[in-house]
Amino acid sequence: MSVSELHKFIFEGEPVRGMLVRLTESWQQVLARRAQGGTAYAPPVRALLGEMAAAGVLMQANIKFNGALVLQMHGNGPVRLAVAEVQPNLAFRVTANVVGPVADEARLEAMLNVDGKGRCAITLDPVDRLPGQQPYQGVVSLHDDRRQPLQELGDVLEHYMLQSEQLDTRLLLAADDRIATGLLIQRLPLAGEGNLGGAGPRDEDEIGRNEAYNRIAHLAATLTREEMLELDADTILRRLFWQERLLRFEPLVDAAGPHFACSCSRERVAGMLRSLGREEVDGIVAEQGRVEIACEFCGAQYHFDPVDVGGLFKPGRDQPPGSQALN
Repeated sequence: MSVSELHKFIFEGEPVRGMLVRLTESWQQVLARRAQGGTAYAPPVRALLGEMAAAGVLMQANIKFNGALVLQMHGNGPVRLAVAEVQPNLAFRVTANVVGPVADEARLEAMLNVDGKGRCAITLDPVDRLPGQQPYQGVVSLHDDRRQPLQELGDVLEHYMLQSEQLDTRLLLAADDRIATGLLIQRLPLAGEGNLGGAGPRDEDEIGRNEAYNRIAHLAATLTREEMLELDADTILRRLFWQERLLRFEPLVDAAGPHFACSCSRERVAGMLRSLGREEVDGIVAEQGRVEIACEFCGAQYHFDPVDVGGLFKPGRDQPPGSQALN
């Protein structure tokens, strides 16, 4: 099984940089855990969450932010909410709240924007918040400037980057049950290696007018969904940009690259149960025989039988009991 990877590159002498992400075993792990927990999503929802995971990794790696980047899609369709969270170390997790059937051919509008009020929000939550500091959040609708509904997540995020960051961006995304992948091309004011350091001062007069960016973005747009899902990173970059002076950097893989990780644990669930109080937890046990809690992000199942619950509220008990918790 191939390893998940993130490739960064620049176009020498041009104010353009790019990244290519391929989530393979990490994405399959997410889907396997959801299926194991009995909460597998419909294929279009799985594809959307895969694209969100790939997009979240690209955006987090792009800004080098010391905190969580949270990409949220919410609306009033059968998918009420879809979330991808990516940490500074490129650990990601995803979840969705699905309240109705999703057709196999459903696209973004049918899933989230049936009433025209769907929204995409990107939140940056710093690790070390200052007193009174709130996370930064930007929000855009799921429509273009002509109020036409957008059907692809990549189009929504391109619109977001142009509105909130004044940056020309081309973002291609694709996902199935084997891989979630994305290609980001972005124009920046600085040329060459300097463009890896960040956006720097905005150059709004160049929006949509830079010839180098327009040429490279056009080449990127020729990449098909099938090619993204089937071809390896080297083949994709060679086919797209064989005439460009492309400078590639060492891929980020394994612990340094994108990987699935969820912060749920038996200890955290036990703490949540203690916060509910003995009376309420005992009521659940009396009604159901035990407490069962599933993590919304990874599908992990945590079970607490009557003996476990008794141990939770035992005087001086700081740790949850040691019986098996995860199926």
